[in-house]
Parts: sequence; structure tokens; C-alpha cells
Amino acid sequence: MKSKFKSTFSVIDDSPREACGVIGIFMPNENVAKNLFFGLFALQHRGQESAGIAVSDGENIRIHSKMGLISQVFREEDLNGLTGYVGIGHTRYSTMGGSKITNAQPIIVNGARGKLAVGHNGNVINAELLRDQIIKEWEVNFERTSDTEVIAELYANTPGNNWFDVSSSVMRRLSGAYSLVIMNKKELVAVRDPLGIRPLCLGKLGNGWVVASETVALDNIGAEFVRELENGETVVINDEGIKSKNWSGRRSSHAMCIFEHVYFARPDSVINGKLTYQTRLKMGSELWKEFPVEADFVTGVPDSSTPHAVGLARESCIPYLETLIKNRYVGRTFIQPDQAIRNTDVKMKFNVLKSIVKDKKFIVVDDSIVRSTTIKRVVLLLKKAGAKEVHVRVAAPPIKSTCHFGVDMATLNELIAYNMSTDQIKNLIGADSLKYLSLDGLIKSVEGTNDSYCRGCFTGKYPIPVQLEMDKFSFEKK
Repeated sequence: MKSKFKSTFSVIDDSPREACGVIGIFMPNENVAKNLFFGLFALQHRGQESAGIAVSDGENIRIHSKMGLISQVFREEDLNGLTGYVGIGHTRYSTMGGSKITNAQPIIVNGARGKLAVGHNGNVINAELLRDQIIKEWEVNFERTSDTEVIAELYANTPGNNWFDVSSSVMRRLSGAYSLVIMNKKELVAVRDPLGIRPLCLGKLGNGWVVASETVALDNIGAEFVRELENGETVVINDEGIKSKNWSGRRSSHAMCIFEHVYFARPDSVINGKLTYQTRLKMGSELWKEFPVEADFVTGVPDSSTPHAVGLARESCIPYLETLIKNRYVGRTFIQPDQAIRNTDVKMKFNVLKSIVKDKKFIVVDDSIVRSTTIKRVVLLLKKAGAKEVHVRVAAPPIKSTCHFGVDMATLNELIAYNMSTDQIKNLIGADSLKYLSLDGLIKSVEGTNDSYCRGCFTGKYPIPVQLEMDKFSFEKK
């Protein structure tokens, strides 16, 4: 019997959702598809809705993309059919434009500069205005509902003597966050926006080059990490070698999303010159210094909060204890549960080691609180298991504003800290105490300055002007 349910169901999906992961490889005389696949595999955490790979052998661009996880999208025969020495890959979470196959990336466009394939991580906040301008300037017929197509058409049609001229002109028009991988039949181009909001790095693989969202993608394919791209930098790789140039209008220092350190990046990635695992240990350490409390054990909400919890445990000399066991096979499913199952969905994802928990005082560390759904249920599980006290510590300040640069953070009214005080949230989740890491403590943990990161989700102040609320489906309503 065919199910009448068409919607997807996410089990305890209360975390901020990243936009995308990108990778590009140029390797003369080599087929790059399998390396792109394994590189994307390391970036799966950045997007789980769709994935795709485009390659060129110098004559033809071939592409394969589908909805689903990377392991679901690509089979051996798919990769064998993608022959070429230059290619790009993409894994997507939608922040502008719906989650559907037409918006899967890379996308291919044809323009004055010929055929291009483009992959994008970020969010362009003036995409609607630019889309209208492009239609008038070049009579482009847009086929998709994402801002990536706007970027692609700009790079495909903007006049210029070379990629650097084109990129300079495009950067003058774009506003927002964009880490890009672009390819034509014979070249690979990588671009990081003038604010450096989203990460992008460069690596060396044999006689070729790799660009990727995170260094873990380089590690996964045996590439050597060279450096992170600068904000406003364009890198061009072709048969003549590698060249780069920084746009003259770029910001003098990064305004990278600080949430890359808190949650998004894998702990084994290097971000802004720092191993993410180390910065998360420091967040936990600072959290204890700011808000000590008597407890028997420290535990974290698995898996993203584990480094923060370990850092707090080390600083406090309170033992770290794994109390919540996560079912790692629970995630997105296309099977709609009935109400009874939906009401117990936390048990599908977490189970408590009851004999360890009973009559003990716990510090529970979470990386962030968005809607409070997850932490509320975790506290309830621990209390039902007999925990004497549950003190919640959060390794980031309260999230009081939305993200405009490539993160689906929830709407303003869905943000629990926008609507409630810390004491009110504490009572709502049933904790004995609730404390958030201060913004100063977070900045100290990442060894940054107040102007070296975007902190808009905490402060409501952004590195460039934004509108308070954005509609990710705006193109689909036209």
C-alpha cells in the first residue's frame, strides 16, 4: 500500500543547519570523480539534502546529481561515467530555494563565457534585486529558485579580460556570503567573498590542486593542506599553473561566521588557522571559569557537544562521563511516524545509562540552544533516570537573531532566546541551572577580536546591512 504521507520527518532536529559543502579538483591526466566523491563524504555534515559532481575532460562537462546523502546519490557506475581531470562537487542544505532536484548543485549555465558549472556555500542577500537586473541586462531565463543561479549567471556573462577582472566586477555587485567553486571545460576557479564569511581552503594533491570548504576533505583524499583562502580572493587553476588575486574592495580582516568554530565545522578541521577541536575545548574551559557549579560528573549532548564538555571537565577536574548513547542511524527519514512514535522520538535518538545517572549531580554541556527542543528532552531523560541535579551549560551565547549568510537557524519567533529570558528557559527545560558562555568568553576561545568574526546571531549586529527576516522561498513565489 502506498503511503499517503509525502513530507519528511526529522528526529529531534533542533540544531542550526549549514548551507553546503564544496570541493574542486584539478589534476592533469587523472580522473578526479572518485576523489571528489571521497572529499564530499568528509563534508557530508554541511548538507544532507542533495549532492552532485560535475567533471570535464577538456571537451565535455558531465554532471550527476540527485536528492539524498552522498552514499545514496553515487554508485560505482555513476563515478566511472564521470571522466575528466577537472571537476567540482557539492553537498547541499537549502537556505535559499526549496529542497528539490532542480536546485541540486553543481548547476550548469551557458553564457557569454561559455558553459560553466558552479557550486556555492553561503547566501547572497541581494539575490532578488540582482536576478531582476540580470533578466533585463542579458535576457536570462532563470530555471531554478536559488541564489546560486544568480551567481552563476553573473560569472557566465560579466565582461572581463580574465577571471580576475570578472570576479572583481561580480564582487562589486554581490552582497552576502559565498565560497564558490567554478569550472569550465579546462579551468578550476575558487572564490571567497570579501568578508570571508564561509571557509574555503587550498590543498596540493600529486601534480594537481584541491579547494574545499574544510581541511577534512583534503585529509580524506590524501591532499596536503597549503592554506586557507583570503577574504575576497580568487584562485584560478589551469594548465599554466595556479594564480590568485585579492579584490581591492575586500574587508581588511575576516568576518567569518563564528558558528563554524562552535558547531558547523568538523572538530578535525582547521578553521582560521586553528584546529576546531582545540577551540571547542577552550570554550568548555571558559564556560567553567565563568559559571562553576558543584557536580559529580560532566556529560555532553552527543556528538557535537563532546569537545566542549571534555574541555569543561578538564578545567573543573570533574570527571567526564558518557551518559547519553546516541543511535547514529537515526536521522532524516521519509517514513512519517504516527503520533505515538512522534511523542517518543527522543528515545529513538538518545538512550540513558540509568544505573550511572541515578542519584548523581550532572553538568550537561550543549554547543548551542536554538528552539530548546533537544536540551529540554535530554534534561527530562536524565531526570527520569534518577539524576539528582542537572545543570545545563551552553558553549555559545544565547541565539537572539537569525542568520543571513548561509545558515538555516530558524525564524526569529522560533528562537527561544529571542522570546524568553535565561531564567524562563531554565524553567522551561527543567534544569536546576542554565548558563551561557559570554560573547567575550567565546571570542577569547577562538583567539579572535570583536571585528574578526560575524556574531550577528548573538548580537543582531552584522558586518553588512541586512533585513531582519528573509524568505528562503521568495523566488518560488514569483
